[in-house]
Amino acid sequence: MDVQFNQLESVVLQIGEAVLATTEAVDRLAIQVDTLANQVQQQGYQIFALSDAVQTLAENHDSALERLGQLTDVLQRLVAAVEEPEKPV
Repeated sequence: MDVQFNQLESVVLQIGEAVLATTEAVDRLAIQVDTLANQVQQQGYQIFALSDAVQTLAENHDSALERLGQLTDVLQRLVAAVEEPEKPV
């Protein structure tokens, strides 16, 4: 009977150690998942900031193209005026 008790005690001890090890592993995993979640959140913020910067760049590009078009028109009129023969007064 004493042998069975010792074996049972040994099994219960091993189960307890396994439960503790599992609990520690789950705790470490939870910490890693939290860290990963924070990194994903930070990347989300960075993507938002990048998309905002790209939108601003696109708006500035459109504005620059519009001004360049206006400048081209003015230069074309200037060239046309310079190339026009002089009109007698």
